[in-house]
Amino acid sequence: MRNSLIHPVLCALFAALSAALSQASLPLGLVPAVLTQISVFLAAGLLGWKWGTLSQALFAAMGAAGLPVFAGFRGGLGALLGPTGGFVWGYVLSALAVGLLLDKLGRSYRVLVPALLLGIIAVYLPGVPWLMHAAGLGLRFTLVTYVLPYLPGDIAKAALCAAAVPRLHRALQKIKSQ
Repeated sequence: MRNSLIHPVLCALFAALSAALSQASLPLGLVPAVLTQISVFLAAGLLGWKWGTLSQALFAAMGAAGLPVFAGFRGGLGALLGPTGGFVWGYVLSALAVGLLLDKLGRSYRVLVPALLLGIIAVYLPGVPWLMHAAGLGLRFTLVTYVLPYLPGDIAKAALCAAAVPRLHRALQKIKSQ
């Protein structure tokens, strides 16, 4: 594969991976627990801020266009504007934040752990207020019901990606240098 095609192809693949991992979901009320953050973190870690962010924007755009890429095979503007829509935009913000930090500071474990923890926060920043608005929920209820129970899983996904990104990034660099 020509070097100039690697990033666009991987960008599309990570958008598709986000769609696939969104279907690995546990319905827990209004907000299902999904594996999508794995794709977000890997995209940011391997592609950097520009292509990683673009991959998640493509994922959101596919859903907005009506493709059934969101959890439960949902899609369309209604799904994006519903209670979980803010979390989708949070994936874009997360890829941007994580990618910027890793591009600037490197991909060592010491950098990855706080960057991915920031990435978790970046998903919740638009997700929680939008959920509260769309579902008419209060802050305390939302935090207790839709943040605290999800944090252990989010931290586990971040730990998995922190272990995987350095190795995968080195492998990608070798491919790009050929």
